[in-house]
Amino acid sequence: MPASLSAEHISHTFRTPAGTVPALRDVTFTVEAGRLACVVGPSGCGKSTLLRVLAGLLKPDAGRVLLNGAPVEGPNHQIGIVFQKANLMPWRTVMQNLTLPLELDGVPAEKRRARAEALIDLVGLGGFTDAYPGELSGGMAQRVAMARALIYAPEVLLLDEPFGALDAMTRERLGVELLRIWEAERRTVVMVTHSIAEALFLGDHVMVMGQRPGHIVRWLDVPLPRPRSLDVIHSPAFGQLSAQVRAAIEA
Repeated sequence: MPASLSAEHISHTFRTPAGTVPALRDVTFTVEAGRLACVVGPSGCGKSTLLRVLAGLLKPDAGRVLLNGAPVEGPNHQIGIVFQKANLMPWRTVMQNLTLPLELDGVPAEKRRARAEALIDLVGLGGFTDAYPGELSGGMAQRVAMARALIYAPEVLLLDEPFGALDAMTRERLGVELLRIWEAERRTVVMVTHSIAEALFLGDHVMVMGQRPGHIVRWLDVPLPRPRSLDVIHSPAFGQLSAQVRAAIEA
């Protein structure tokens, strides 16, 4: 089941030999269970840092993250994450890459394979079970990464620019696929993207972050009806929303 995800007054500063770098300042928001929120903002404003804090991979200097009201104090199976690079092991097949987390946890082989096969079907990779990463396109590799993040059936899925390295057409297709997967699984999703159009097409909400240290300058609810097709991008309502987001980023 999906869960609500909250950030309460998150602040973080990186300390380096050259000095301190403030990354986040007093970030507070809640994404309700089963909703999809996108995060946009200028480069270097702390979007990826925020996602690592939400995932429990980075402990903030101040504030806390709550999953259904319970503190997130480190990585756990209820929060899946997908990065910009698929990071698949090249010597393992699609099936072997997917089942590795379960294998390390000692899950029996039959159960591992059954779960992986269901996810391979979900992300549209039927017929590629025994393919190696070198035989996959960039978009297909990201589908495998998405399936791997879902292997434990997490309540929350965090996406850090998962389509950022792909060409425009593939990016659009995978955006449509992400909506299909989200509608089938109804996980709570937080996705970082540089694309205003992608954020509005996918999201129930768009969170705009300001220049470093990252802080929220605008929280925009997206009233576009679902299900959505790419045609909505050309609608006047979409254009108006896009202008609002762009103005918030540039302010």
